[in-house]
Amino acid sequence: MTNTTVDDINISMDVNQLNKLLFDEKNVLANILQSKTSVIALSELCKLVDSHLSISAVECSLFDIENEVLVTAKTKITDKSVVSTYHKFTESVINQISPLNLQTPLRPILKSVESFFDCFDDKKAGNKTSSKQIWSMPIKSTANQSIGLLSVFVSTNEQLLDSDLDLISFLANLMGSVLFKISQHGQTGQLIEQLEASNQKFRAFTEVMPDLALIIDENGCYEDVHGSPNNLLYVSAIEIVGKSVSDLFPEAEAQRILSVIRRAISTNEIQVYEYSFENDGSPATFEGRVTPIGDDKTLESETRRVLWVARDVTVEKSTAQKIKQLAYFDPLTHLPNRRMFNERLKVVVDSKALVHEYGAILFLDLDQFKRINDSLGHAAGDQLLVDVSTRLQLALRKSDILARIGGDEFVILLEQLGKSEEEAQKEISIVANKVQETLSHKFEIEELAFQVSCSIGICLIDGETSADSILKYADTAMYSSKLTGGNSYSYFDPKQQTLLDRQLSFESEIVRAIEKREFCAFFQPQLNGQGEITGAEALIRWKHPDKGLIPPYEFIPVAEQYGLIQALQDIVLEDICELLEILNELQLINEDFKLSINISHSQFKSSNFRSSLLNTISQFKVSSKQINLEITESMLSHDMNNTVKQMTEIESEGFSFSIDDFGTGYSSLSYLYAYPVNELKIDKSFVDRMLDKSGLSIVETIINLAKNLGMQVVAEGVENENQVMLLRERNIDIFQGFFFSKPLPLADYLVWHRGQVTALTLSQ
Repeated sequence: MTNTTVDDINISMDVNQLNKLLFDEKNVLANILQSKTSVIALSELCKLVDSHLSISAVECSLFDIENEVLVTAKTKITDKSVVSTYHKFTESVINQISPLNLQTPLRPILKSVESFFDCFDDKKAGNKTSSKQIWSMPIKSTANQSIGLLSVFVSTNEQLLDSDLDLISFLANLMGSVLFKISQHGQTGQLIEQLEASNQKFRAFTEVMPDLALIIDENGCYEDVHGSPNNLLYVSAIEIVGKSVSDLFPEAEAQRILSVIRRAISTNEIQVYEYSFENDGSPATFEGRVTPIGDDKTLESETRRVLWVARDVTVEKSTAQKIKQLAYFDPLTHLPNRRMFNERLKVVVDSKALVHEYGAILFLDLDQFKRINDSLGHAAGDQLLVDVSTRLQLALRKSDILARIGGDEFVILLEQLGKSEEEAQKEISIVANKVQETLSHKFEIEELAFQVSCSIGICLIDGETSADSILKYADTAMYSSKLTGGNSYSYFDPKQQTLLDRQLSFESEIVRAIEKREFCAFFQPQLNGQGEITGAEALIRWKHPDKGLIPPYEFIPVAEQYGLIQALQDIVLEDICELLEILNELQLINEDFKLSINISHSQFKSSNFRSSLLNTISQFKVSSKQINLEITESMLSHDMNNTVKQMTEIESEGFSFSIDDFGTGYSSLSYLYAYPVNELKIDKSFVDRMLDKSGLSIVETIINLAKNLGMQVVAEGVENENQVMLLRERNIDIFQGFFFSKPLPLADYLVWHRGQVTALTLSQ
């Protein structure tokens, strides 16, 4: 479209008027440029209109559509209803202008006052105006879009001159340019404010973060510093700006830093660099994260820059080192632990497969360490382990690796022992003998001197056996040394490993059998001299689904070794309680009838032995007075005071005690009277030898000893009539053996028991 220009105004305006208009226009524009708000600028334009029209009874208003700002020469109108009215009025003016007229110079149009009134929501408020005429003209942007409305309200009926209309048209165009500039200025100001706000946020963030943020150019020059410079910088923040990395770091380090900066710029990717230096006299480690600022396409400057965020990671590195230490080293002796040793062993095993050279591991276990640990306490035990590790390290070669893999167990890795087995064994013997000689010297702990030895198991590394197997084989060989009395070394024997593997397999079978309830109690009757049943001994049996009935001597040692004996004895005790319930219910026994159960050493020494007994029988309707606990002499040979106390507490609950296999183990007859024992059981081996004069004398001695101590005597393993006769002549109390009955499962025992009671009743 063609807008009104100063040339157009010349037609209807004399020279004086034109000069005054140009002068005023210049002043108004100057004022607009100095003004800080758009309201002031728009008010200045309204004043210009008011002062140059030929009619004095006018009032100019200017409405900014985009910002919904309405001003007059005097004020800004903030009444929302009035602003809304002007918005509607502006739309009506714009809509009235024909699109065809856009090709000709725009002229102000005359709007009726009524049309203005119609735009008011409140009609009464609209009627208050005194205007007679309203001349309006849209304000256009450079893109010919309507961005505002210039309206002149005339309070008389006097006709405006053509020069007035030209002036309105001219000033409307001027206002379009001014509004565009104001909009641009506002956007620029907003952008500046946003940038300033963003900058303030960045400064606030960097001031509280524990890192340094440095702006460095591609030549290594520091341009700005943010963050925590007091404790992380060589020098103060003021001193560092303007300096180069070469001024602060040694030349080699400075070149590495420059290389990182240029790599970040060239790749346009974040670079991470770790570096160290002395900070306040202490070594400090930093992690630098470097990212380029902008790129070649967005920056006009030829000099590129990076943001270098430096974080003090000294503590993190120290913590990581401690974690690694805990993961790979024993915290007590600071030797490599099992994990680290295994990793090294695997590397050595793989290498031997390539070079066909021998190595070896020596598995060390201290002899009698538990005795020292238990008697003096764990602190003394720990000190001994530290002293042992120190001596071993001094005795070994630098190429040998010593590790502690648990408890009092150490392993030594010998990596290079030559290409022949004979040569390797010769080297191993030298090391093993040196280890034993080193440990033979006395250790002093808490002013006490101790002699310490070790059992050593040896397994060669030949490149064919796996690392896990080698360690297991060395452990097996160590066990062989233990069995010979300790203080010796043994090489791995495959036969022994086969035996151990069989035991382990047997152990898993026992565990499975316990879960499947394949174990149960068999009962062997006990009778007095009149043939009356006084009780029975419960004996554990394993009904294997494939192998049939497995005798106790095959599985009891394995169960004891692997801590399964308690579970088996729980099964026996439950079966005892079940049988007692049935016999009591059938009235086949009296209150003196007792069922006996064998108690293992581990169960007897357990702190919860008493509570375990009570918990089990509480599940049944039985009396503890009907249960007899059989223990061996060896259980009474240690810690007499505590043993007597424990037995007395259990006896107070109603249980009775019997010493099984009396005379076959260690017994101190002078102390036998002190224990709350009710019964002695003569072992089958003595009963078998009764036909021999010396054998009979032993049986007589045991019977007389028991009688003198007020105890009952049971003869086990009675298998023939001669034995019965000899024992009856010596007033034995109770008989037990195959002569009367073999051990029977619960159901069979009930049948036998009922038959025996019936037969005895009929004979009387």
